[in-house]
Amino acid sequence: MTSFGPPRVSSGGGSKSRSSSAGSTSSTGSKPSSAGSSGKPSRPSDRLNPKTIDPFYDKGPKSSFATLYANGGVPCRLTHGSVKHKLHWATPVEEVAFDPVLITLAEGLRETKHPYVFVAQVGFKELLAVYDANEKVVPILPKIIGPLRAALTHSDPSVFEGGLNALVQLSVAVGPALNPHIKQLLGTLSKRSMEKKYRDKVTEALQQIEQALGKECLPIIKSKIPTYSSIFT
Repeated sequence: MTSFGPPRVSSGGGSKSRSSSAGSTSSTGSKPSSAGSSGKPSRPSDRLNPKTIDPFYDKGPKSSFATLYANGGVPCRLTHGSVKHKLHWATPVEEVAFDPVLITLAEGLRETKHPYVFVAQVGFKELLAVYDANEKVVPILPKIIGPLRAALTHSDPSVFEGGLNALVQLSVAVGPALNPHIKQLLGTLSKRSMEKKYRDKVTEALQQIEQALGKECLPIIKSKIPTYSSIFT
């Protein structure tokens, strides 16, 4: 018999101890469970959100965006860097179908919880930055305006600010094609511009929008916000 460890005085107790230990090992030889240490079953969110506490394991109602993201319906995932987070797309971002992905991300602009906020805002921005975004976005503009307006009218300040940034990004991506739709979004901007904490942000956003949409945009803005001063004057 092969001995283990240095020579020692033989005793019945030592043999029994080794036998008991071996028996203990064999009794747990079944395959490890796929559940985590908390006993919760694995879900798509575990794959989509490495290194984060699973935000989907709750009993409350989920938004349509949260449900889609949890089920892998948004083709990107959040990755955590040492300095900042970023998105990893399942396919090259240039190959992502704007309909329905950009529309879904626009819906997500109303989210207030991590990681949905980051995914929606950054995903929306990155899709609009692809080289042929204009021709991909213009046909679906009517489907984006509604969700964008919902973000701009949201009571949460961070949602409003995210919606305002998204509106500027959209105006840069599509240019004058946004003119027929911009009026639907100006009412809430007019109200926000009357609040001291948003006045400068709204003015700066309107200036960027006017620059992107051209002089034809000015009468539309002035019809809703008479106090606005054009960047072209």
